[in-house]
Parts: sequence; C-alpha cells; structure tokens
Amino acid sequence: MIAAVCWVPKGVAKALPDETPRSREELDEALQQGLGEDPAEQSAENEESEDEDGMRVEGDDISTALAAARALKSSGAASAVSDGLAELNMDAYDDENEDIRVFGNGGVSAAYYQHGEKDPYLVDDDDEDEEEIEDKTIKPTDLLIVTAKTEDEVGILEVYIYEENDDNKYVHHEVLLSSIPFSLAWLDCNVNGGDKGNFLAVGTSEPEIEIWDLDLATEVKPVGVLNPDPSKKKKTKSKRKQKTAVLGLAWNYEYRNVLASGSADKAVRVWDVVAQKCEHTLKSHTAEVQSIAWNPKEPTALLSGSYDCSVVLTDMRTPAEAELRWTVSDDVECVAWNPHVSHSFSVGTEEGYVYGFDVRTATKEGPNASIFTLHAHQKATCAVSYNSAAQNLLATASLDKTVKLWDVTNDTPTLVATTSPEVGGIFSASFCKDSPFLMAIGGTTGELHVWNTLTDSNVANRFTSTNANQVAF
Repeated sequence: MIAAVCWVPKGVAKALPDETPRSREELDEALQQGLGEDPAEQSAENEESEDEDGMRVEGDDISTALAAARALKSSGAASAVSDGLAELNMDAYDDENEDIRVFGNGGVSAAYYQHGEKDPYLVDDDDEDEEEIEDKTIKPTDLLIVTAKTEDEVGILEVYIYEENDDNKYVHHEVLLSSIPFSLAWLDCNVNGGDKGNFLAVGTSEPEIEIWDLDLATEVKPVGVLNPDPSKKKKTKSKRKQKTAVLGLAWNYEYRNVLASGSADKAVRVWDVVAQKCEHTLKSHTAEVQSIAWNPKEPTALLSGSYDCSVVLTDMRTPAEAELRWTVSDDVECVAWNPHVSHSFSVGTEEGYVYGFDVRTATKEGPNASIFTLHAHQKATCAVSYNSAAQNLLATASLDKTVKLWDVTNDTPTLVATTSPEVGGIFSASFCKDSPFLMAIGGTTGELHVWNTLTDSNVANRFTSTNANQVAF
C-alpha cells in the first residue's frame, strides 16, 4: 500500500543526487532493520547462516538490500531460492556441452572487424554512461513525488520523477526503512544546522521520526532521528505493539526548524528538528491523533484531528491555555486548512463525511456548528486537499476508491468532478503547489497515480485563470 504521498517543491533537489558507496556492513545493517531485526542481536546468527541462505548483501547497491528484504518477506521465499538454484543445475556447470561452439561456426558470428566502429555488436561504454547519467539527472522542469510504501511488510520511500509535459513518471531511487511508514512531511531545514536542503520527515510504526536527506540517493540511515524518549531503546518489529505509531506530520513553513506530529499514543508533539528535541507535548485528545496541520497564514495555529471525534486548535504561543475544540459524529481521519482563508478548515471522517468549520464562530464552552456538512463518500474520507490556485476548489479522497472535486463557494459544496484511479482504496491525495491542478494519489494497491484535473472539462471551465488566485506558501 501507499499510506502517504508528498510533493517536493520544484527546483530544490540536486540535479544529480549524491551516491556514496556503502560498505557491506552498512547494507547488512539496513537489511536487518528493514526486516525488523536488531543488527547486534542478529550478527552471530548471520555469520552462521550467510553461506547457507545466500541472502547476505554484497557490493554497494541499495537495490540489492531492497530485493533481499522483499524476497525474505514474501511467502515461500526460501523454497523459491532453492528451486531457482536447482533449475540452474550448478553442479554440472563445468561439464562439456558438445552442442556449443565457443568460437562460432565460421559464419558472420565469427567475423573479425579490424576497426571497432564497424562492429554492430560493439557497445560504446561512454554512450551507456551518458544515458545512465541522463536518466539519473533531475531536470529543473521535473516534479518530484515521494510515496510512503509498504511492500511485503517492508517499508520503502519511493522517490518519483514526474515529467509533466509527457505525463510520464518513474522511480528515481528508493530508500529502505526500518519500519512501516504512515506519514510524510517535506522540509528544507537542515537538521545539521547548515544551509537549506531537501529533507523528508517520516512517521512510522515506531515512536521515532526519521529525517532523510533526499539528495543522498544511496543513503541507508536517516540524517536525524526525533525520539520522544531518548532514554528508551528502540523496539524491534517483533516486539512492536503499534500503539506509538506516528500517524500525522506537519512542517511549519514560517518557523522552519519546527515540526509537529500526531501519534497513536494520543499525543501531539512539537519538535525542534535542529536540536532534535521535543519542545512541547500536548495531551488534548483521548484517542489516536490521526492528522495534524499548521495554518499557512497564522503559523502558530496548530490543528489536530483524533479518533476521539474531535478537532482541536492550539495557539503554540500559549499552548498551556485553553484550546478551541470542535466535535464531529465519528472518528477524524484528516484535517486541512484553507490556504486562501485563514479562519477556515475542513475535516474528513471515518463514515465518509466532510465538515467545514469557521474559527471565528468558535467558543471555548462547547461544540460548534459546522458551516457545511457533506456526506462525500460511502467509506472513510482519508484525505482533504485545497487547491492553492483556485480559491474554492476542494478535493476529497476515500477508501471507496474515488476522488471528488468540489466547488465550496459560499460554503455550499457542489460536486464538480469524480475519478476512480486504479489505486484501490485511497489513503492519500494531495494537490501540487508548483502545478496546482495536478494531484498525486496513493492507496491500497501500492501504485501511484497522478491526475491532471484540468483534463476534466467541468474543472477547466469552472476554475480558469480569471478566477484563480495563486497562493505561495
């Protein structure tokens, strides 16, 4: 599955991400972590079994670790390897085969070319190198999308290049994670205190948040780890209870060293990513915190949505004071601020509802009425996303396998378009800020879909350049 998708701002990535060679020990450790094993505990066992299982990582290719992890996690992996070796019949490798002529039969295949350029089978290594470099080069016009993917119980970050002009996408590189990923947030704040960079915060089934440098294509370890309790040793997957998963992440565009997280342990945390320290822990909810969002126009306003059927707004300038709280009919799956109107936000719930709220009508005494209530989907509404160019364009996505676009002018939602991409039940959908009418969508099949919403005539006719208002944040 793809649990989360994240657009990387155009132009921030290196044209050629660094590829630092990795030692056998580093790749072995990454592989073991990807399988949920403690490297220290497994070292002795690996020494005994590496010749037998044939799955130890060699060389400096991270794809080898990914392939090995997938193979070991797949059912019947051991028997598949055994069957493959039997088919190769390596015991008879040195036996002569009279039907094979090593030097050909004197025909064209045995021809000798005095000048190499005349040989049609001779490949220029320089040409191959140039093609490989071109494939790895990130062009200024390329858009990048990162997916939080789980395949055969292995957590992976897939970094896609999307070529908008050709409507073409492909995986540029992958990162093997030690745990199952649930949430993503891009940030430019360098955790090492240097200049701006290209980083990704990853929330997983563990309480720690990993920070990865997306400009390091072959990195096997995060460049930073945010741990809510550094005194406790990280648990392995076999001991994990899934009660501390980081389900939501949000980076603060104004205060660039600040990251917020929502967790299955019911807590909201605000982090300093440079100090790698939790600055605030909020206990505003009584159940899992599924979604979290900073207000793009009021950067100290933090919104959190929980399975306790509530949404809480906290002013981080005075976090100890009373918050504003809204209640809905069922578990909150997602929250999103309207980037055009600082006092408005939307909420998606488990029963397929979408609510709109206005902060100006809130009171501290109790629940507040929504400005609109919409039964948008037949199953859980897992994502809501506002378009940064078209002021009243709201997207909702659901486990019912559909994405719907709504015109919410005057707080009266009108259905504009519906699509059913072949990604199964949808967990994540998000508009791109650089190309606002593109939407990245991921779900239960593990496939990434990019929808150009302007190909729908209703969207193109209703949301034109005359009524679009580009918002940069």
